[in-house]
Amino acid sequence: MAVAALGLALTGCGVQPTGVIGAGEPATGLTRGVRMYYASASGLRAVPLLNVEVKNLETVVKLLHGEPPERPDDVYTLVDLPGYNVSGKGNKVTVLLADAYPQSQRDQATGQLVCTLASTQSVLDPKVRAENVEVTIRSYEGIRLDPVKCSDFMND
Repeated sequence: MAVAALGLALTGCGVQPTGVIGAGEPATGLTRGVRMYYASASGLRAVPLLNVEVKNLETVVKLLHGEPPERPDDVYTLVDLPGYNVSGKGNKVTVLLADAYPQSQRDQATGQLVCTLASTQSVLDPKVRAENVEVTIRSYEGIRLDPVKCSDFMND
């Protein structure tokens, strides 16, 4: 009843009702751009990559080998891959290595690679959510690690 009275009072003083006002695109995530994942004493840590344009998955693997300016001092990279190709389609990403994979399936280096690729794939293909991306790592020799997701490497 109070709402009706307020509505009547506002229309009586010349305030006209308005429709929905467009204000741009809706928010679509925690950060804009790709999140790089780095090893730390407490586990994997996400670092937003804000000032670098990422056009493909191989770009972020190269960045993991280097030191982007946004990387804090208390994180480090463990990714050290031999020759590689990286491809993605939908929620599937494949890393094809020239040699055998030097890490295990459940270590921080693998988590760093998987989580960074999942984040990047979700930016490159906005229909894909990072938590749904499965990464398969295999070598030309046929040795393959089972598909893994970023959540497989997050601390509980």
